Amino acid sequence: MLGADQGQTPALNGQHLRIGVVQARFNEGVTNALRDACLAELAQLGVPASRILHVTVPGALEVPLALQVLARRENERFDALIALGCIIRGETYHFELVANESGAGVTRIGLDFQIPIANAIITTENEEQAIARQTDKGRDAAIVAVEMANLLEIL
Repeated sequence: MLGADQGQTPALNGQHLRIGVVQARFNEGVTNALRDACLAELAQLGVPASRILHVTVPGALEVPLALQVLARRENERFDALIALGCIIRGETYHFELVANESGAGVTRIGLDFQIPIANAIITTENEEQAIARQTDKGRDAAIVAVEMANLLEIL
């Protein structure tokens, strides 16, 4: 059986992987913490810094387009992509629009290009919730990206 089913350890060696990271700058304090935790975890998993491309975009709605451009690159293919962002509920419907559209866009890019995308665009009710999740979600994104890249390599 492939993967980490029934007690198997997931494949978390990232030494041979090329990873693209797209970070939204909106709510920059949180997204910088997501980035720092993510990049630190990628290093722990053996992904060389020279094989990580990190780009920033204005906000969560712009993340899918940047992911799409990275997924299309022929000259340097990525094994996995990571989406980092933070959407905090406000007083208007805009929160739902941004959360739903960015999430759908990230998913669509992964399916259209058959590339794993770890979606760490966090959506919270307030800044305190975002801060409480920023480090764990950044680390989780790195782990998901490496595990899924390795899984798809053998599938």
